[in-house]
Amino acid sequence: MFEFHPSKVATVKNDVLSGLTVALALVPEAVAFAFVAGVEPLVGLYAAFMVGLVTACIGGRPGMISGATGALAVVMVALVADHGVQYLFATVVLMGVLQISAGALRLGKFIRMVPHPVMLGFVNGLAIVIFLAQLGQFGIAGEPGWLDGTFMQGSILDVSWMEGAHLYMLLGLVALTMVIIHYLPRFTTAIPSSLVAILVVSLLVFGLDLDTRVVGDVASIKGGLPSFHIPSVPFNWATLVIIFPYAVILAAIGLIESLLTLRLVDEITESRGRGNKECVAQGIANTVTGVFGGMGGCAMIGQSMINVNSGGRGRLSGITAALSLLLFILVGSSLIEQIPLAALIGVMFIVVIGTFEWSSFRVLRKVPYTDALVLVLVSAVTVATDLAIAVVVGVIVSALVFAWEHAKHILVEAREDHKGSTVYAVTGPLFFGSVTSFLEHFDPQQDNDDVVIDFARSRVADHSGMEAIDTLADRYLSAGKTLHLVHLSRDCRKLLHKAAGLVEVNVIEDPKYFVADDELA
Repeated sequence: MFEFHPSKVATVKNDVLSGLTVALALVPEAVAFAFVAGVEPLVGLYAAFMVGLVTACIGGRPGMISGATGALAVVMVALVADHGVQYLFATVVLMGVLQISAGALRLGKFIRMVPHPVMLGFVNGLAIVIFLAQLGQFGIAGEPGWLDGTFMQGSILDVSWMEGAHLYMLLGLVALTMVIIHYLPRFTTAIPSSLVAILVVSLLVFGLDLDTRVVGDVASIKGGLPSFHIPSVPFNWATLVIIFPYAVILAAIGLIESLLTLRLVDEITESRGRGNKECVAQGIANTVTGVFGGMGGCAMIGQSMINVNSGGRGRLSGITAALSLLLFILVGSSLIEQIPLAALIGVMFIVVIGTFEWSSFRVLRKVPYTDALVLVLVSAVTVATDLAIAVVVGVIVSALVFAWEHAKHILVEAREDHKGSTVYAVTGPLFFGSVTSFLEHFDPQQDNDDVVIDFARSRVADHSGMEAIDTLADRYLSAGKTLHLVHLSRDCRKLLHKAAGLVEVNVIEDPKYFVADDELA
């Protein structure tokens, strides 16, 4: 006899209801991003279904939602315009192969290199991008700026804005949606507040016959099952030259956005996803999507936040969202097309409010100015260009700042020991940024015949550090003096082992640290 545990039943219920909520919000997003990429709406919907289903089943982060995204769409538009949609499908397949390779090579671990200010900038930048994408719904249908990617490109000056009663109606319904989502959890959490808000606003519009825009005004979502077909492109070198650069960029953007979203969901749920497994899942999903006529995709921070905030934690939530979306396409299009866009805009505005790190305004005054600069820079670049460039810029700037600060932390103290040797005690990391300061502390002409450099409080970090040691060895050799290294850490000794043909110094016996080494003699 089956035994149902209340906690498990509640988890299933939360996953199913949150997945349904996500599916409703996915429809206009997928359609809008398809327009941005210059493809048919069903191409975006198929991508949302297939990428969402595959990653939900085998991904490294249960509860995270994947689908067609704007970050990828703005890169695809040039490829589609110049070469057509078949080249896009081929690019998506190659993109998937590259992502699978990244996961197999365990490159997902490098997401740890993203500093916290970059993470904050990523979150804030994406919140702004999601907000700007919704503003397209406030434009006049068919006029510039309405679902054509204008906001994704950062230009809003040419938008033809809605006016009068239609604008006030839309704003009122958006506000009602947001009020329901915000206050309903104070009374009950049995049903996701986002789903209740969508249903209430839809019934209100239908019951009062209000004249407002619905999903069907954007595009028809009716269609059949996606069909398998190999992209109709020449399989030759010329095609590879065309699609490879786009595939690399799309793969990088997709993985960066997915892994950063994974980290964000990890923090919210206080659990840990598997980055390399997520890379492989994203790659498989995009490879499958490319041969079934989808535009590809990656993790969606907005939809993931809707899912998590609605109680979705398991794989069932993502599977439910994907299958619900497919049902909408196959049999439920007539109903889904009647959902007011205002309700979905309100849901996404709540996502924006919840995603944006408002505490970052307070943090800006308390953290080092360089971290504040990185946070603002990443946010701005995310909005102006794309996520991949923003994260790369943020990591590079953070790394340069780190190197500059630690280059000033190298200290060298000289003394003479009881054996008459000149002993230098080094404190701080020896790497490319600190070698100049390091070398300035030594005087081969004035030192005694036997010189010892003590690395007990230092580390040789890179090839530049080894070259600095080799330079010292040459200087002391030219002066007819002997140089010894002591108290080297294990990783330092490994570097010197590998560079045995480059660094000709003596590592003397050190009983305390057991670093005796005659190979470098």
